[in-house]
Amino acid sequence: MTPSESKSITTSHFYRLQGLRKRVFLTQLPLSLLMVVAVILALAFYPQSFRETLFVTSLVMHVLLLLAAIFVPWDRLPRGSFLVIPYLDFVAIGLFRGGNYQFLTAVGLLIFFPVFWLAASGMAKRTAVSVSVVGALLIVWVPIFTQSGALTFEQLVKPLLFPLVVFAFATTVAAVTNTMNVQRKTLQAKDRQLRDALAASQQRERLLSTILDTVAVGVVVVDSGGHDVLMNATQSVLHGHALPEGIADPEEKELLVFNQDGITPVPTEERPVLRAIHAEEFSNYQLWLGSGETARAVSVASRVMVNEQGEFDGAVVAFHDITDMMSALSAKNDFVSNVSHEFRTPLTSIQGYLDMALEEPAELPPHVEKYLTIAVRNVDRLNSLVEDLLSTDSVTLNVARVDVAQLVADSLGTAAPVADANKVALSTQVQAPLEAFVDALRVGQVLDNLVSNAVKYSPDGGTVTVRAWAQGSDLWCEVKDTGMGMNSADQAEAFTKFFRAKSAMQRSIPGIGLGLMISKAIISKHGGTIELRSERGVGTSLIFVLPGCVVTGPATTALDLTAVLSDS
Repeated sequence: MTPSESKSITTSHFYRLQGLRKRVFLTQLPLSLLMVVAVILALAFYPQSFRETLFVTSLVMHVLLLLAAIFVPWDRLPRGSFLVIPYLDFVAIGLFRGGNYQFLTAVGLLIFFPVFWLAASGMAKRTAVSVSVVGALLIVWVPIFTQSGALTFEQLVKPLLFPLVVFAFATTVAAVTNTMNVQRKTLQAKDRQLRDALAASQQRERLLSTILDTVAVGVVVVDSGGHDVLMNATQSVLHGHALPEGIADPEEKELLVFNQDGITPVPTEERPVLRAIHAEEFSNYQLWLGSGETARAVSVASRVMVNEQGEFDGAVVAFHDITDMMSALSAKNDFVSNVSHEFRTPLTSIQGYLDMALEEPAELPPHVEKYLTIAVRNVDRLNSLVEDLLSTDSVTLNVARVDVAQLVADSLGTAAPVADANKVALSTQVQAPLEAFVDALRVGQVLDNLVSNAVKYSPDGGTVTVRAWAQGSDLWCEVKDTGMGMNSADQAEAFTKFFRAKSAMQRSIPGIGLGLMISKAIISKHGGTIELRSERGVGTSLIFVLPGCVVTGPATTALDLTAVLSDS
């Protein structure tokens, strides 16, 4: 669109914003002003024209039409009623020309004003063009018909160029008006689309802002240049904790950001926002913001945004306030530590009395001596568990040559009473002979934990199978049950400290969520690995491997590892 077309449409748009009565008046006004000029010329040079009836009638008619344009409420009348004025303008112009035909011969050109009005109205285009041509013919022919003398063909043909010019003018104006109307409607449609798009964008922005300010997670969005694009209300509060006193707008290196100990400052290049700007993605990056009683612990995650070309286009950094969780964990650890200390006194007493009872085995029936021996072994393991509760990260090993088959048998013997109560069948498949250099107490503790869990999580009966075999010099052991099983979410958290599956809590299955975590720590101390496989309603299998510890066990009797894992 050219500048002139744009300006024309803009002017037309301004004109259409006016009221209908005002538009009718503005359209009639130019013709009325020219009539005033014509009257002045007639008064100056042709005063005798005021003696002509047609001339005076035309002037009165023009005045009445101007008053009608001003005072008639056109917007209350049927659509297009105002077009009566240009149609009557043809009559007034014809009378005006007829009344001063000999003096103002160019008065006929005034017909272009009503012609333009009709053609530009956009209504009844064919009628407007036809009336314009007929009006032009009447203006040029009426004087010829009214004059005295014989009428000739030449007199009729000679002025026909004027009606043709009027026809061409009316047609052109109608076509241009139609084009402008189409362009105006197109612009209006585009304007509505832009307004709708703007309103939708503003609505989405308000929605996003409301959502971000509602969630209890601090969010910072940075662009590819590292500038903050968005920060929600939660993050503004968290950021306030990291501000040093006396500095209103600190630099990144001046912010109070500390490691997990809450004391060591985090180097500037390792701070989460700068890491995100360098296109790093990370999760659960734990820090402290601020110092003293107002400090807050946060877990930070970052995700990178890329543009259509796959280039870095910014990042979203989320700060999750975990201060309450850290306080709760600290309180839980303090509680466990205090309770564990309290366990020591009665356990020492129990252990002492059991030792005294076993000092004179000749006076005890064999089955009682067996029960007391099992009790002593379990008191030793309970003491070990108390030590683990006090410091789960400081597991120590006393490695010696051990009969693995006996460890398995002891664990199954300990679990037998609970298995009978749960109607769980215990089964064992152990390669013999099988000896290994391990910590008997600790590996026995692992087996006890795994077998105990397998029995507990089979409350409706089933089978628990313990397998042990040598694979080269590595010791493999599997504890498999046909119990409740676990979903993928529970499997991911199974080795977490104090974790309890919802299904276990719903069925009131006892436990404190330390068995698997302690077992993993013991296996890791042996340099081994432990793996969990489970399916809801099918069962669970736990396999651990202790490398390079087997001292006996011919390869000919070893179980097929592939078959064992496929059965799991």
